Amino acid sequence: MKIPTAAGCVTLMLFCLVHAEICPLSCICKPLGEMKGWLVDCSSKGLKEVPALSVSTRKLYLQNNSMTTIRTGAFDSLRNLKEVNVSDNPWNCDCDILYLKLWLEDFSESSIANVICATPASNEGKPLSQLSGNELDSCRKSSPIKCLDFFWRDLALITFAILVLILTSCALRFSKKLAYQVTTRYYYSAVPLLRKHNLENDMSQ
Repeated sequence: MKIPTAAGCVTLMLFCLVHAEICPLSCICKPLGEMKGWLVDCSSKGLKEVPALSVSTRKLYLQNNSMTTIRTGAFDSLRNLKEVNVSDNPWNCDCDILYLKLWLEDFSESSIANVICATPASNEGKPLSQLSGNELDSCRKSSPIKCLDFFWRDLALITFAILVLILTSCALRFSKKLAYQVTTRYYYSAVPLLRKHNLENDMSQ
């Protein structure tokens, strides 16, 4: 039996540490060789949420789990991701699912094609890709409030802009008036001196 050398033990430990950082405990991970990334297979693990993932994840399989929603920003750091599968999960298609819907639509059409809603009853069996914001329960309820918030915000911005324009206009008028007054005073103070200078020149001649 061959006894591993110290260098071999160190290499093995480093590999285990790197693998632990890249691969979630409940998942199976494989390096993709020349693609310089990892295949992370977390399918059929009973997961209820997306585990912590490495930025080197290139293929991600999350199908056939127990996830009902995805927390906002869960996939934002996966800049090298090229393939993802989140089908066969009991998705709860309320307003909280909007992040997943928008992210998948931006990622690829094929990724969202097989995502089917399980709840609420009004959306059961419907493809997520076909739902609009108004069809997602809590979004529909919160939309008027959000619209009202946007209205007051926009009104405040418009009012502020008008006040700035009025103040700017007043400042310009005041500066012009001040400049006119200074110029007039200088003119009337200079005229007598000029006349006196001319009179002295005439007398000297």
